[in-house]
Amino acid sequence: MQPFRAIAVFYHVARLNSITGAAAQLNVTPSAVSQQLKALEEQIGTSLITRKGRNVGLTEAGERYFEMISDKVDGIIQATALMQGRQQQATLVIRATPTIASKWLLPRLARFLELMPDAHLRIDGSNEPVDFTRDNVDLEIRHGLGGWPGLYIEPLTEERFIPVCAPALAAQGTLEVRQLLDMPRIRSAKAQVQWSAWSEAQGLGPAPEARLSFDRSHMAIDAAVLGYGVALESELMVEAELATGRLVVPVARTPLLQVATQWLVCPRSNLRRHRVTRLIKWLRAEAEDWRRTSPANTIDFLK
Repeated sequence: MQPFRAIAVFYHVARLNSITGAAAQLNVTPSAVSQQLKALEEQIGTSLITRKGRNVGLTEAGERYFEMISDKVDGIIQATALMQGRQQQATLVIRATPTIASKWLLPRLARFLELMPDAHLRIDGSNEPVDFTRDNVDLEIRHGLGGWPGLYIEPLTEERFIPVCAPALAAQGTLEVRQLLDMPRIRSAKAQVQWSAWSEAQGLGPAPEARLSFDRSHMAIDAAVLGYGVALESELMVEAELATGRLVVPVARTPLLQVATQWLVCPRSNLRRHRVTRLIKWLRAEAEDWRRTSPANTIDFLK
């Protein structure tokens, strides 16, 4: 019978692809982790881990072994946490920016909880990218343009960036382009599409500087709802405000500025875990449904 301690150490190393990360989670030294791995390999009779400098990977045998034990070890960890009255430690953890978490993910969570009634979910709202060797996060919805080496990345969906304002400021489709640029405008500092790109797509050159600027998109959206100006935002983020009429698109036609800025990100080893793959599959389905029903589908885009 194999000692569970060594098996649990291997499980954490394989999940994080890191000896130091596993050591931090288990509150032991990296050398203790290495000793447990060596003992397990000797007892099984084959190598499970490959090492290249600081990088750690699984051998073919290690991949097979992890597939066989991961669900069982995960279940033991969850059961132990429940018996100790620490159910929150057996949760599925998602990190997302505060805007995508509150504006897009939160309204859809009821369907996920219905799909996985036994799941315990924690949403970690942060703009800081996950360090998967250190942070206890299963999946991240990361904002950016992709290209993070060493991780599994998948675009959530492509978004169109559109000008929006409160209907009291300007009615739907009533403004000319130059009129809009003369209005007070709101800037999301970290948005992947800025007012200059929208103005240049209209053949007007750089746009005048926006009077209000926010480093969080949800703050820019709330400011637009309050009538402080026109914001250039992703249709993904203003879905609810467009659907309820709290925001409108004040120009009759707008350039098609389309880009993927939200990505599903995790270590490839996490894809071996059933609950993570179910979460990804659900997010794909929600993104496809959103694309079919987006309120922005009625907008006349200039291509």
